[in-house]
Amino acid sequence: MNRSSLQVAALLTLLVPFAALARQPVDVSIFDRTAGCELPVYRHAGERYVAGEPGHEYEIGIRNRTDGRVLAVTSVDGVNVITGRTAAPGQGGYVVDPRGAVQVDGWRKSMDEVAAFYFTSLPDSYAARTGRPDNVGVIGIAVFRERAAYPLLRQQESVAAADAEPLDPGSRPEAPATAAESRSDTARTGQLAGRLGTGHGERRDSGASYTDFVRASDEPESVIRIFYDSRRNLVAQGVIPPKRYARNAPDPFPRGFVPDP
Repeated sequence: MNRSSLQVAALLTLLVPFAALARQPVDVSIFDRTAGCELPVYRHAGERYVAGEPGHEYEIGIRNRTDGRVLAVTSVDGVNVITGRTAAPGQGGYVVDPRGAVQVDGWRKSMDEVAAFYFTSLPDSYAARTGRPDNVGVIGIAVFRERAAYPLLRQQESVAAADAEPLDPGSRPEAPATAAESRSDTARTGQLAGRLGTGHGERRDSGASYTDFVRASDEPESVIRIFYDSRRNLVAQGVIPPKRYARNAPDPFPRGFVPDP
């Protein structure tokens, strides 16, 4: 292979990640409901991070960049936000209309309500309280395109559950563990207590409806993950640069008169 061929091959290799990024079917953002602002995303070692404030409620924004519907299987701390089960890409999720958007604002309790997401200490997180603390600190979206587009006869609800188990008493998410059950996980979570997790907050209105959706493939087209933790922890990990405070140079001849000591 001559030199020019090597240069072309290297250029193509470098371009692949950027081309793949350009084809990302959805944009994902994290909105702090308590502060009323979108959280800035920090990039570190090829991953994305946001800094959460303990006690603040938040929601996940998913915007469809394509001209067809997509299915967004959404997990928080390794737990499916609709069913409460340990998350897997083949489970149910939210269907997003072409060029549309949804706001995932909590753990779904019924077709009318969710329990709000809020940043909290790891032991208080929903995942830890149900005995699953290992994946606390990450939000995941597995995106599937639809196999065959078809005309919509009416405007769909902004949020729709697909392939999800019916929300009846026999299939509700696991209830938070009792104090006695939680004690068995104390040793495992104790060393992680300084990290943030997502709590099971107050009920709020959040309507949804079922819709049919046939996936174009068994594997997701894209898997997006956003890690989160407290600002202090992200600074300690080198994700967020520490603030640099400018030191004012002293003035040998400041204006004014001699005050009483």
